[in-house]
Amino acid sequence: MLAAPLLLLLFLPFPPSSGAQLPDTDRVQVDLKAPPFPWGSMRLPKTISPKHYDLTIHPNLTTLDFTGVVRIQLDVHEDTNAIILHSKHLHISNVLLFATEGVKPLKVSEHPRFNQLALESDSVLAKGRRYEVQLEFAANFSESYHGFYKSSYRTSSGEVRVMASTQFEATFARLAFPCFDEPAFKANFTIRITREPRHIAISNMPMVKTDELPGGLLKDHFDTTVKMSTYLVAYIVSDFLSVSKTTQHGVKISVYAVPEKIDQTAFALEAAVKLLDFYDDYFDIPYPLPKQDLAAIPDFQSGAMENWGLTTYRETGLLFDPDKSSASDKLGITKVIAHELAHQWFGNLVTMEWWNDLWLNEGFAKFMEFISLRATYPELQVDDFFLGKCFEAMEVDSLSSSHPVSTPVENPTQIQEMFDDVSYDKGACILNMLRDFLTPEAFEIGIIRYLKRYSYQNTVNSHLWESLTNVCNSDDLDEGRIKHKEFCSKRDVQSGATKWYSGDELDVRAIMDTWTLQEGFPLVTVEVKGREVRLSQERYLKTDDYSLTEGFLWQIPLTYMTSTSSTVHRFLLKTKTDVLDLPEEADWVKFNVDMSGYYMVHYAGEGWNSIIKLLHHNHTALSSNDRASLIHNVFQLVSTEKVRLDTALELSLYLSKETEIMAVTQGFGELVPLYKLMEKRDMAALENQMKDYIVDLFRGLIGRQEWTDSGSVSQRVLRSYLLLFGCFRNYAPCVSKATELFTKWKESDGTMSLPVDITMAVFLIGARTPEGWDFLLEKYRSSLQMSVKSRMKSAMSTSPLQEKLKWMMKHSLSNVVMKTQDLPDVMVSVSRNPRGYKMAWDFLRANWHILIKKFELGSSTVSFMVTGVTSQYSTREMLEEVRSFFGSLDEDSGSEMRCIRQAYETIEDNIRWTDRNLPLLQAWLNKRRPKPLHEDL
Repeated sequence: MLAAPLLLLLFLPFPPSSGAQLPDTDRVQVDLKAPPFPWGSMRLPKTISPKHYDLTIHPNLTTLDFTGVVRIQLDVHEDTNAIILHSKHLHISNVLLFATEGVKPLKVSEHPRFNQLALESDSVLAKGRRYEVQLEFAANFSESYHGFYKSSYRTSSGEVRVMASTQFEATFARLAFPCFDEPAFKANFTIRITREPRHIAISNMPMVKTDELPGGLLKDHFDTTVKMSTYLVAYIVSDFLSVSKTTQHGVKISVYAVPEKIDQTAFALEAAVKLLDFYDDYFDIPYPLPKQDLAAIPDFQSGAMENWGLTTYRETGLLFDPDKSSASDKLGITKVIAHELAHQWFGNLVTMEWWNDLWLNEGFAKFMEFISLRATYPELQVDDFFLGKCFEAMEVDSLSSSHPVSTPVENPTQIQEMFDDVSYDKGACILNMLRDFLTPEAFEIGIIRYLKRYSYQNTVNSHLWESLTNVCNSDDLDEGRIKHKEFCSKRDVQSGATKWYSGDELDVRAIMDTWTLQEGFPLVTVEVKGREVRLSQERYLKTDDYSLTEGFLWQIPLTYMTSTSSTVHRFLLKTKTDVLDLPEEADWVKFNVDMSGYYMVHYAGEGWNSIIKLLHHNHTALSSNDRASLIHNVFQLVSTEKVRLDTALELSLYLSKETEIMAVTQGFGELVPLYKLMEKRDMAALENQMKDYIVDLFRGLIGRQEWTDSGSVSQRVLRSYLLLFGCFRNYAPCVSKATELFTKWKESDGTMSLPVDITMAVFLIGARTPEGWDFLLEKYRSSLQMSVKSRMKSAMSTSPLQEKLKWMMKHSLSNVVMKTQDLPDVMVSVSRNPRGYKMAWDFLRANWHILIKKFELGSSTVSFMVTGVTSQYSTREMLEEVRSFFGSLDEDSGSEMRCIRQAYETIEDNIRWTDRNLPLLQAWLNKRRPKPLHEDL
């Protein structure tokens, strides 16, 4: 990405917000050789807090810069001479203090490393007094996707149009205006935006009036916000169009998009109305703003952002074409909207005190995706996809480089690193476990109490645990809610705990601290002898250094069922070892029913053999979630040598009878990585044997798939997955059908309507030839359907044509034809392509400094690139190459990032796994007789 040219920054005369006489002042020049900065911490002092911001912004979409003035009302809590606040890459001028004694300039100094400004007064700012400070500022638009940045799009006629948008979470409001940029410094914001008549401006609150300015400009005035954190401030200047609708509770919902895509907004509008109404009722707290906008931004790094009253999204996360978007697209869009709207309560109304407890925002929003969609869109079958989130979290959480859900962070890079699978997915999974533990009714009462107690405030972990304790014995129980009243009148909620254990009063905090204040998760070993079940717990960790597993203890809500009864039994394991007695002897015992708990289970002795026997003879005796968790657990235990690989492979044989999406996809998820490791080593014979085994395992299920869009959402998503795999693996019936369809589609110049769910498989086959790849690129350029473009891009990155793969990465980086926001996906996809994995690694190294500037150090995007590109390496040579590159970096270029340690650990685990298990795999595949091919498939 080329740096924007340095532009002359012009200041506009901004009138003060009071009648005080302004002194004549020159532009402030920050003197970097001035006396020592008056504050020495990365965190701001608590001597002063903001109460209200009066913010005026004038973005220039021609010169790609902006000017502004901010006037901040301040409360002083301790006598001080200095106001410390945040500013980054802003040119500051005309800094004034407004007090009852008059107006005077302040001395300005800067601490660039901490992104801090000090505004120093020659007289004391007195405790208990209120002051105002005004700063003028100017800057270029941010060159990344953070702060106030430029976005652009190309119309169907080829015209490039420019817009400006904001992304302030976590520490980027300071790039747009001077502010107290920490979540606990909540304040009200009154925003005004100057624009050209050809654009519109939107912000958190509705526009109340527009003034005409000299030179043909307009100034939009927006209503004052509720009390909120700086990272939730948002404004957009664009040529967007919108569609609107009003909820049952009277909130105006609008969806904004570029003009040529406004016809793809109907589903998002319907979903937002339905979901906001659901949350309004579920939380029993009215949404406090008069409107909620959803805007599809052409350039956007993350999936979406919960700015209060103006949520922003990637176009693929919001735009839906009923004729061109898939079942998977619909599910994904609905989940993203549900996530951001849940944040309007969890995160916006009640906000974590500091970023160490980010999970209180993100874990809850992820968890509420599933609660809300289960109620509002049951046809999307969202429960079929929750378990995958827990497996993803465990992948990261099984490394020694993992971190507690709540963990100390200080600098912006560390804060950015908190936006990971641990905060989001592990957070959601432990909340799901707690909900099952307390009962759904008690959990709902507790979280409503939490939201009502701490509205417009900031919280820490313990506030949540207190709200979830003794929910029926509380002065703030909402007796007006019939279902809560009925629940508490029927039984003391603590009786919900008696099914777990008897004895001491339930201590939610003591239990949950073991899940949030220490990293990792437990492995529970179960050994059955007659009616006696011996239990033990330890940390599950992929390492050779077993000392790293010592000192961990969880309070684990165990659930189990047996062959003799479908009743779910419960037991709270609070010690390292324990024993429980079954009512009667059983042929098998299954722990962690439906995997409602965030832990893995090892069945010692004959336990795994009993499970395997059950799956082979009567797999439907267990739920699909139970089957998926068994597949996951047994293969993960191979990595720690608790289970032999041949035992795991024997269990996988039952998959030839499996039809449910969660179990099938988990089967693929455990088996496919085995041959992906071999693709990057010179092991073609074994690699092909493994590929043949997987195809043979699922050939019956693949053969039963129709090349249509029929069936439920889960059936349609599974169909897409299976046919794509079949084509990937050159399964002849799939390749033949996909080739036929691609040829017909190409001959129609792309006008032929293909069944949406099978297009990825068709495009993948087409991308294998130069002519087919070029045709896909031509249609990619002209398509306005974001989901179609996404599938074309993914298919093109699987091509064996190496020059095409290089072209994709190069042009994604330059933001020509393909968006730079999509480069991480392209690069990781190329890295998983056996013809491209080395190119992706070379590209990452060659462009490292550009990438970390564009996507920000510590971001989940940078982590995704680092771990995604390197995760399938399994040789000591590649480990040394990876160590050599990352070891050459300094802290400013990312050497301390957690994802680098994760990359090392993953490669080391891959090396251990292949050294131990490749001979076993070879022997098992050699002795296994493949089933004959069915000619009718």
